[in-house]
Amino acid sequence: MTTLTLAAGGTRADAAARAQDALKPTKNRVQLDLAPRSMDRLNALKAKTEAASYAEVVKNALRLYEALIEEAESGKQFLVRDPDGVIAPFRLFL
Repeated sequence: MTTLTLAAGGTRADAAARAQDALKPTKNRVQLDLAPRSMDRLNALKAKTEAASYAEVVKNALRLYEALIEEAESGKQFLVRDPDGVIAPFRLFL
């Protein structure tokens, strides 16, 4: 249950706006300096995944990276299969 209290002299609209602001998740701004090759890779991933923004690409990459690390930490191994059907370990974390 949310309680809305009006401060003296405040309007109901002001109080409602403050209540909405309190419910919004906090965001942090991050600035990256990327080498041209890294920027090319970011642009290519954005295009391949049809992401709406660089932030979407980075957030998806972080989710994937976190999941891969968790699997590796639990002792699992990553395998790849080539077009001929040969399966080999994929050395993700060198």
